[in-house]
Amino acid sequence: MTTFGCLKVYGSHSKKRPNNLILGRTYDHHIYDLVEVGVENYKSMESYVYDKKLAPKLGSKPFFAFIGEHFESVEELKHLKEVLLDLFRGEVIENLNLAGVDRIYVCTAISPTTVYMMHCALRLKRSGTPIPRMELVEVGPSMDLVVRRHRLPVESLKKEATKTAEHAKKVKNVTKDPVQGRLGKVYMPDQQVGRLTLSNDIKGLKRERREAKKNKEHSKKQKVNPE
Repeated sequence: MTTFGCLKVYGSHSKKRPNNLILGRTYDHHIYDLVEVGVENYKSMESYVYDKKLAPKLGSKPFFAFIGEHFESVEELKHLKEVLLDLFRGEVIENLNLAGVDRIYVCTAISPTTVYMMHCALRLKRSGTPIPRMELVEVGPSMDLVVRRHRLPVESLKKEATKTAEHAKKVKNVTKDPVQGRLGKVYMPDQQVGRLTLSNDIKGLKRERREAKKNKEHSKKQKVNPE
């Protein structure tokens, strides 16, 4: 996954490019890429009538659905899809409570340059299974995003941004402990000490025999000369 410094959105309006939006990402204080879209057929949230209890909660995580083969075959829409996902990514989480998922953005490619984007609330209903049935209720806003221009990242910058950290080669029988640090295990084969032959020339055995002999003589003297 690529981590960018920030994603910026610029809005402008002119006779040549009315209702213009520019979505741009930066990496390492450089402009990474840009997508320019025109907003058409805009409908605000106030224009939709629905049960206000279904209104998405502030800060909730949205789903995204991309419908249409153009998102896979057209370079401009592939780029727009990537930027939109990054724009709404928010905080990266590992687990998600299904009860807290209450919204979805549905993006439909109606042409190679136009995407219809609508915002819907999710209504969970019983389905007779552990997985509830979901219904979509359009709550707005909705709009057509017409891709006008886009600029892909420079190859060298893209390579730098998508570079992943190299994992160190795993060393066998070596682990890391937060307290004791680096720990290692050493495996030694069975030494079979019981099968070793001991000669009489070992110095340690001679010393033991001398001490045993002295102790024996001392005990005999004590028996012969009692006090």
